[in-house]
Amino acid sequence: MGDEAGTTLRLERDGAVARLLIDRADKRNAFNIAMWQRLPELLAEADADPDVRVLVVKSANGGAFCAGADIAELLANKDDAAWRAANQTAINRAQYELTRFRLPTVAMVEGDCVGGGCGIALACDIRVAGPEARFGITPARLGLVYPLHDVKLLVDLVGPGQARRMLFTGMLLGAEEARDVGLVEELAASEDALVAQLLAASPFSTQAIKGFVRNVLDGQVGDDAESLQVFASAFEGADFREGTTAFVEKRKPVFGK
Repeated sequence: MGDEAGTTLRLERDGAVARLLIDRADKRNAFNIAMWQRLPELLAEADADPDVRVLVVKSANGGAFCAGADIAELLANKDDAAWRAANQTAINRAQYELTRFRLPTVAMVEGDCVGGGCGIALACDIRVAGPEARFGITPARLGLVYPLHDVKLLVDLVGPGQARRMLFTGMLLGAEEARDVGLVEELAASEDALVAQLLAASPFSTQAIKGFVRNVLDGQVGDDAESLQVFASAFEGADFREGTTAFVEKRKPVFGK
């Protein structure tokens, strides 16, 4: 991994919120292989911090969220089979681990979110789009193929018809159309209000429910011993005691970490 990845992709923490910042404005925040390799390391850092409860992925300087893969790097290494395999492995690992990250994740998209950049947004739990946001998945314009893992993320959100429309044409969707088709959950200039709502909820509940949603999306249709245990254990937890006490006392609950 090159040293550049440490500056073009970094983690900043502010109490309970960790922000994974994409900082390569001169390349419209395009991802190179070093950045794909760096992403799981930063996820591990955020996961290891006991204070962190929410992860936000966004551009460090506004503007483009991520223009996708670094096309110049792809062209420079197109004849290097070993490099292509390493790049594919890095992308697949980063996307898999972001999708299954333990804590709630929010993609704050202020500008163009294209190709692999759209994949990063798809891998987050919730997408917030600013007024200048645009979304597109453009491999068909380049003679490439989108990873199956990320195609499933798209289909899960917008359905097969809209997914085909986006993938076959490489079209760009503005913020409102992206919301209308189900690609975006919220239109806002900032993620702050949503993050505040997430932090007001029980961390035990949100993390457990996130796991259940992922299990459903991965094909589980009924409870198993593990999901039944998670459900039952909630009644013995501190968050249940605080949540129900606050409800009875007609106040806002104050949950622990």
